[in-house]
Amino acid sequence: MIALGVILIVLGLLLPSLIPTFAYAHLCLVIGVILLIVGLVLMVAGRTGHAVGGRRHYY
Repeated sequence: MIALGVILIVLGLLLPSLIPTFAYAHLCLVIGVILLIVGLVLMVAGRTGHAVGGRRHYY
């Protein structure tokens, strides 16, 4: 989730300069930031030893 968020943020920042008519760059940026924040929160919650989503481990 963190990697996808970073990819969407980079695309949201680069696409308007590469393709001037790309209308959804802001949407990519916003979704990327949301995914990055959610991924970081889940990572921190998982590292503290608490069960996330009803599961202690994800293998």
